[in-house]
Amino acid sequence: MALRPDLAIIADNVVAGSRVLDVGCGDGALMAVLRDRKSVDARGIEIDGRDVTSALERGLSVVQGDADTDLAGYPDASFDYAVLSQTLQTTRRPDLVIDELLRIGDRAFVSFPNFAQWRIRLALMFGGRMPITKQLPARWYDTPNIHHVTIDDFRGFLEERGVQVEQQWFLRDDRAISRRAANIFAEHAVFLLSRQAAS
Repeated sequence: MALRPDLAIIADNVVAGSRVLDVGCGDGALMAVLRDRKSVDARGIEIDGRDVTSALERGLSVVQGDADTDLAGYPDASFDYAVLSQTLQTTRRPDLVIDELLRIGDRAFVSFPNFAQWRIRLALMFGGRMPITKQLPARWYDTPNIHHVTIDDFRGFLEERGVQVEQQWFLRDDRAISRRAANIFAEHAVFLLSRQAAS
């Protein structure tokens, strides 16, 4: 089964045999690949009951829960990685969710759509309306996205909070592109994060 490109990057960079918590895991596609290809102990939390059922039918360990409220019950450093893929922009308090990811996991993968990508900029500038694209197919009133983050916004946020960027990847038309001008050209971003060591 082919993974969505951001999930494929995450799967390629998770160390075999790791413990992974996938927050907003959907139907468990990433978890299944990690379990089957890398012998990962993968657990998931998902808000949508239908996706939870699909993941359970795959034999995955998934609970129904909300990233905004239900991460507090996980012990500190209980996972090698926490994953938040295409979910950050849907949370009420992304800042607190990132804090929780880095408390629960030694490292965190975060992927999100880049709202500063040039097609979105042009649609707003010349169309004067919130854009509908392949990456952002919902209309302004029925979108799950409540925080429109850009790559540069996210980098600034991480710097302010003392979060270390270990690796970063940028995608356009599902292909990797260079870091240069990613804020303009990338449709999606994937970051691997960790806490900076206390000095």
